[in-house]
Amino acid sequence: MNPFLTNEARRRGVNSLLLILLLLVIIFLFIISFALGRYPTAPRDLLTMIGSRLFNYSHGLPDVLETVVFNVRLPRIIAAIIVGAALSAAGAAYQGLFRNPLISPDIMGASAGAGLGAAVAIYLSLGPLGVQVYAFIFGLSAVMITYGISTRMRSDPTLSLILSGIMMGSVFSALICLIKYVADPFEKLPSITFWMMGSLSGINPPELAVTALPIIAGTAVLLLLRWRLNALTFGDEEAMTMGLNVTWLRMVIIVCATLVTSAAVSITGLIGWVGLVIPHLARMLVGPDYKVLLPASVLMGAIYLLLVDDIARLASSLEIPIGILTSLLGVPFFLYLFSQRKEI
Repeated sequence: MNPFLTNEARRRGVNSLLLILLLLVIIFLFIISFALGRYPTAPRDLLTMIGSRLFNYSHGLPDVLETVVFNVRLPRIIAAIIVGAALSAAGAAYQGLFRNPLISPDIMGASAGAGLGAAVAIYLSLGPLGVQVYAFIFGLSAVMITYGISTRMRSDPTLSLILSGIMMGSVFSALICLIKYVADPFEKLPSITFWMMGSLSGINPPELAVTALPIIAGTAVLLLLRWRLNALTFGDEEAMTMGLNVTWLRMVIIVCATLVTSAAVSITGLIGWVGLVIPHLARMLVGPDYKVLLPASVLMGAIYLLLVDDIARLASSLEIPIGILTSLLGVPFFLYLFSQRKEI
């Protein structure tokens, strides 16, 4: 018996078990999250209301509880799951594409660019669809500009991408401040300001339905291309020897990663650091193989954002914007990664 094959089979079995365990954790948190908040819902009541919807019978519970569950809490929980999964998948894809463990949608400028596009759409009163379209266009433009600038720098590629992303993020942040300065202080300015903090509280079922489609589609494409990400991590020449069209593959991955980031930002506002922190935690858990790393990042991102959102709802009498919490958790982790850059 070949010991290498035995070890490889054992490793695959362990990774499969870990993925199943992460999926079970999501299901557990999905149920528990309904019980958290000002109107707690017991699991038995939740199952009763779901059964009444499916089989059309009277549940005898208060109507306000049903409204909270299906119109407020359910869209919020689903949004936390798909947004966390999307941002983590985008971060992992960027890191594999650019062979850089310090890259994320935030560092690449995708989040800041999408934020500027959403702020412009809010200022112009374009509605949810306009916010999503503008967020995608500006987010994709930001990534392209950041990558273009970094290729012209003669310093270390990792440092070049980080510096380019920081510069573009500063430019877009300044433009957002300019829009806030000229916006209507009684209507547009509060909307833009609150949106910039990042929150899942204002999500309603129609907006979630419109946004979920591009997020799910973009994430699905990234998952289908995950074995090709393994080839890209070895360099362009090695990928081309495997018969891959590197230029086309890069463009597809950039578009999909930016699409899911922009779509997520358009409904939640700026929720930073998820795309940097979670792929690293997934890499520590399952290793660098993108066949397992990308699904693990998706599942762990969903778990992470759902947990943070639960904390945001429970930490104080006034709900803390989730973007503040993810930044407070993500910045120290980024500083640690940057300090250990030579060992990564």
